[in-house]
Amino acid sequence: MVTEVDVRASDGRTLHAYDRGRGDRVVMWHHGTPNIGFPPVPLFAAADRLGLRLVSYDRPGYGGSPPVPGRDIASVAADAATVADALGVAEFAVLGHSGGGPCALACAALLPGRVTAAVAISCLAPYESGGLDWYAGMGPSGEATLRAAAAGRAAKEAHEAAGASDVDFIPADWAALEGEWGWFGSVVEPAMACGPAPLIDDDLSYVNPWGFDPAAVAVPVLLVHGTGDRVVPSAHSTWLADHISGSTLRLVEGEGHVSVLPPAAVPGPGVAAPSLNGTHVRIQRW
Repeated sequence: MVTEVDVRASDGRTLHAYDRGRGDRVVMWHHGTPNIGFPPVPLFAAADRLGLRLVSYDRPGYGGSPPVPGRDIASVAADAATVADALGVAEFAVLGHSGGGPCALACAALLPGRVTAAVAISCLAPYESGGLDWYAGMGPSGEATLRAAAAGRAAKEAHEAAGASDVDFIPADWAALEGEWGWFGSVVEPAMACGPAPLIDDDLSYVNPWGFDPAAVAVPVLLVHGTGDRVVPSAHSTWLADHISGSTLRLVEGEGHVSVLPPAAVPGPGVAAPSLNGTHVRIQRW
């Protein structure tokens, strides 16, 4: 069972948090864009088998957490610490997918002594990354929306007002979404219920200064990326691996942005998740 609770931050904001499982082996999930923070159902069986407690929360603007326009990636660390404190968690590992990857790395860099390890899957690198052609290998939709964000809030708002773009998924991603990872559909709809404002804030945070240096991460880091990913090209994780001392890079040949996530055989039987039934919707961009 997932318990939901509203947590009060020091500045008076509410952070809507989620808590599943028991014990002191805690993993905090950081969601992508546009999602709410409900922890990933396809991983529940594996978490149970490993004795992991999953905690998470809605980033500002999503679900039950009010917006904070102009937030940067680094601000995630303080919110994560607030949630952990409220849930009685002293130490925890972090797991982020897509746009949640930089958030996980922010916690690892800025919460020394609390974050014990980090996993970032299909993760973006900082926008001004020396030696990385940041847009190379991105599909046309993703490149257009991030170039709009890089041009500033007004350009990004105009881009979103013009209508939702397709997602640059490869066939393997759509196949994964027809299986257990169709769960993403259940966290996108509530994320977009009040419009694109939190998505805009997320995208701006990705292309503006992050507020921390990934090279400052001193805990074990695993970077996982599909070589066929056209949403966030795998060169981003390769760059991060080159700049985070002691990190481990796992490139999965031919997999995409979603299909790189653990298949049904990993979480185990008995985990129900909604299927998309062939519906073409914007599931996950970053």
